[in-house]
Amino acid sequence: MRKILTVLAALASLSLTNCGYNAIQSEDEQIKGNWSEVVNQYQRRADLVPNLVNSVKGFAQQEKDVLLGVTNARAKVGSIQATPEVLNDPSAFQKFQAAQGELSGALSRLLVVTENYPQLKSDALFKDLMSQLEGTENRITVARNRYIKSVQEYNVTVRSFPNNLTAMMFGYKEKPNFSVENEKEISTAPKVDFNPAPAPSK
Repeated sequence: MRKILTVLAALASLSLTNCGYNAIQSEDEQIKGNWSEVVNQYQRRADLVPNLVNSVKGFAQQEKDVLLGVTNARAKVGSIQATPEVLNDPSAFQKFQAAQGELSGALSRLLVVTENYPQLKSDALFKDLMSQLEGTENRITVARNRYIKSVQEYNVTVRSFPNNLTAMMFGYKEKPNFSVENEKEISTAPKVDFNPAPAPSK
């Protein structure tokens, strides 16, 4: 009886290996790990924001709308729980991505404002914060690229035969991936015009 059970266990193990079950498990764990790194880098950016806002505030208090926009965008990012369950819920994933995009936009507006304050740009604390922010943005790009690649591999696996049958049986579905929010805008070539703007009519 024990020999029969051993043979059945070996056959079951072999069938699970050939049907892609182990590959799905491995790739799902890879996605979770890569997602954790994405969230980690986004959190690092969010942690830098209050210091950056306070640094700018010392030089540019009149830019209250911009500073408030950054603070509100950061609060929105902090209110979204970026748990691994987000990876299986396209609408939750979209909300996470939209909140991060809003913070990116708010930070861009803040950086445009800082161009008008030479003293701020030469401040050691501000320069250090900007360096950290730049490094973090680079890390976010790398982490997102790793996540995108792992999701692509996983999605191909769960859609390919016979793995798709295994995925269907165990409830594994395609996962959402990062997308470009302003795809229409970036597909349009920017207009470059070196002609001086006409002088306003008096």
